Amino acid sequence: MRDKVSVTIITQNEEGMVRGCLESVRWAAEIVVVDAESTDRTAAIAHEYTEKVFVKPWLGFAEQKNLALSEATCPWVLSLDADERVTPDLAAEILDALKAPDADGYYVPRKNFFGGRWIRHGGWYPDYTLRLFKRTHGSFGDREVHEGVVLNGRSAYLRHPLVHETYKDLSDYLARMDRYSSLAARELRKRGSRFRLWHLFFRPPAAFVKHYLLKQGFRDGADGLLLAALQAMYTFAKYAKLYEMEQADRKLQNLK
Repeated sequence: MRDKVSVTIITQNEEGMVRGCLESVRWAAEIVVVDAESTDRTAAIAHEYTEKVFVKPWLGFAEQKNLALSEATCPWVLSLDADERVTPDLAAEILDALKAPDADGYYVPRKNFFGGRWIRHGGWYPDYTLRLFKRTHGSFGDREVHEGVVLNGRSAYLRHPLVHETYKDLSDYLARMDRYSSLAARELRKRGSRFRLWHLFFRPPAAFVKHYLLKQGFRDGADGLLLAALQAMYTFAKYAKLYEMEQADRKLQNLK
């Protein structure tokens, strides 16, 4: 079954993470890495594991993943990020499932870690995401952030999780929150959403309640409280940046 699976990975300055990801998929027939012109040793490390390392300018998450997909040659593709690891149990389950597949794509649960601690609640687990799919039946949808596989066919679920070393610490979360909230605001603009003042009043508290109470983030103790508060901050930043974009557009219109 190993010859049926291409693993695709996109990277950018991931020298501290990518080796663990690559080590976890040595069992695959093919590994494809699309690197966004890293300035560290990411590409060099990737070359230790595969000849199929392609250095390309950053085009966006979906575009980079579709580039990697276009270079894959096996019937099935397992798409990963550099901070994810395939456990031996998951690898065995994948190979067993492909002996007689009952779907065109498979959702995989993820064990997400924050500061080295597994977060079990608040929407962080099982966090199913479609990662294993027939190469001819899937591609990544055109989104600025939170891109996902658009599957043409039937899906099913695997049991064993990916390990996702999500955020090293609070500083890592805040740095990425700034980037992702900007991308999310751009995605809202692309979809035609307009800023309303009530977004800043109601959506951040709603995000906190959703993650801390409805999804039981409180069961993770102080981590659950912190992460629910950070989710509210992310939501506030996303809509504040949408407002900022609209204001910038108005200034440009007034100058014309």
